[in-house]
Amino acid sequence: MKEKMIFLFNNKETPIFDEEKGYGFINESCAIMSRQVDLEAIQIKNGCCVIQEVDYSHLEYDNRMLFDDKNLESATRYNLGGMIFRVKLPTGAYQIEVETIGGEQNTLISVSGMRGTAILKEGYWDAANLVSIQHYAKWKENRWSYEYASGQQYIDIEIEPKRPGVEVGIKEISITPIPMREKIDGEKPTVFILGDSTVKSYVFEEAPMCGWGQLFSHYFNLNQIDVVNYSAGGRSLKVMYFEGRFNDILLTGKKGDYILIQSGHNDERDTFEEGETARFGRGATEEMYRRFLEEIYIPAIKARGMIPIFVTPMTRAGEGVNYDGKFHNSFAKRRFPEVMKQVAYKRNVSLIDLNTRSIEYINEIGKEGVEAIVLSIEAGETPGKTNSGSFANGNPTGSIDRTHMKEALAKNYARIVIEELYLLTQEIDRLYPLQETIRNEVKEAIISGDWSIIYPEICKDTLRGEGSYYRNQIEKMVQLKVMKKDQEGFFRPNEVITIKDFATALRKLYHLKEEDLKSYIQEGPLTREYMGVMILEAYKLKFGSEEKPKYMTDYNGTNITPDHPQYDPNLIGEEAQYYPMIGYKCLEDLDEVNPAYIEPLKEAYNLGLIRSEVGINRGRMKNGKLLEPKKQVTREKAAKILYFMWVLSHKVGEENHIFMI
Repeated sequence: MKEKMIFLFNNKETPIFDEEKGYGFINESCAIMSRQVDLEAIQIKNGCCVIQEVDYSHLEYDNRMLFDDKNLESATRYNLGGMIFRVKLPTGAYQIEVETIGGEQNTLISVSGMRGTAILKEGYWDAANLVSIQHYAKWKENRWSYEYASGQQYIDIEIEPKRPGVEVGIKEISITPIPMREKIDGEKPTVFILGDSTVKSYVFEEAPMCGWGQLFSHYFNLNQIDVVNYSAGGRSLKVMYFEGRFNDILLTGKKGDYILIQSGHNDERDTFEEGETARFGRGATEEMYRRFLEEIYIPAIKARGMIPIFVTPMTRAGEGVNYDGKFHNSFAKRRFPEVMKQVAYKRNVSLIDLNTRSIEYINEIGKEGVEAIVLSIEAGETPGKTNSGSFANGNPTGSIDRTHMKEALAKNYARIVIEELYLLTQEIDRLYPLQETIRNEVKEAIISGDWSIIYPEICKDTLRGEGSYYRNQIEKMVQLKVMKKDQEGFFRPNEVITIKDFATALRKLYHLKEEDLKSYIQEGPLTREYMGVMILEAYKLKFGSEEKPKYMTDYNGTNITPDHPQYDPNLIGEEAQYYPMIGYKCLEDLDEVNPAYIEPLKEAYNLGLIRSEVGINRGRMKNGKLLEPKKQVTREKAAKILYFMWVLSHKVGEENHIFMI
């Protein structure tokens, strides 16, 4: 199709779809999660096709009132009827315009199973507001328009009424082909990454969470190629399609660009609201998953002249611990990695088997090594925040999250992806140009197997076993050159840190002056009470009279601090809060505190800068009642508090910086 197509609805009869004509109204959409409508309810009035849904009792919808925009955005199971106009077209991109009666106030329009409310949204695809939404549906008076890249042989234009008793209809539909965007001389190619929360780029508020896509750009020479991460939490193949995320990549990208796609974790959802029968739920059967890849993703990518690369989803580390101590693939119920492999082989799509390689890696580092770098959070580990509230007192979900990960694990998954991609560039001609854009030192690391040049922060004694417990914090502090490993590559996590070394680390962390903290430097080992005094001073030097960091707020405007007489952490708001769960006066060993340190230690505690370490557990919201003021601080515990302070010093909405050599 080269010319613009215009459909007018001024005939005396409703145009019903006919394969030979290639257009007309249908009673069931072509979407993989299809829906049915009543063809006989369509009427011709004043040169328009109109419909009025009077009774929704025969339609499936959520058990709530849907008839306002807010509920339409949140509901996943509904069919508001209306009309579906089908046009037979080759795969490709099209500008679609619909002139309506009823306008935006009464009419919901979508294309081929997309979500009408979702594709209207402007803004950004990522939490840090770095990847803008470039292609979204627009209303101008009664005219709706959208640019859509199709992977199917039909386009369905779906018109639904937002509420019962309101007449909606269409006067005209126009469809104009959008040519493939060719690469301009001197323009860099782009690698687009599309995936879920295990791939997305995180902001500091979410620390220590990290996705492998967040690190991926560092493997490339960015003077030669762009890398853009479109990934987001909670996404499945189904969601990434119906919200327009995938469509935006297709229309933003150009011929010869690459799309890495990982999906599977959320496709497993099988609850009533999220399962495969929910129109806008995340879940899919294996057959639906296969159809999305074969019928929507692959043909649309190829029609735009782009190159797909599949990445099988990594295993959920630790969920399947066999009696021999080994981990296995957790996708036993719905074998999406296997389906993705089968589709890739059948359709000649390049594939990176991260699932298999991830199982190999977690077997290599063992149970203790794995549990340290999945999202296992204890009190005092980070001031970051999850959907259920602050991480500061441990994980609010009450269990270790074995799907999401810290940077220490994400960078190993990123390493696996680039290793496998490099091998593919040697074997597959269409991927060969990518090889030239990979940094030389990365290629050397892949060939030699020695990644110490890329990740000099990795320490020999923190990869597995007991020494790995604070691996993520240790590697970050070494990466930032705040702490050091010795010449042999060991961190010595259980050695006691000196006051002088801790003061040096604090100064480096907060970029303080040489004379800052000078009065606090003494000879000898660092104790917990003295650490509390020092970090309070560093905090004051960093923030001065500014407002408290956002992490310390309650996100709902009602929390009070632990020294308040009415303090009760269990009754404050709906979200787990930042401040310690036990008031300072309830600590049972305050009589051991040096009298000179009582006031600053109390202030540090009430600010959440120092917490009890006794009896806390990863995956649990739990504080201890002993402050242990005289206990000496080990290097790993110093790394823990320094990591906490590092996150605290960044803006909550800023993308978490990942540094590589």
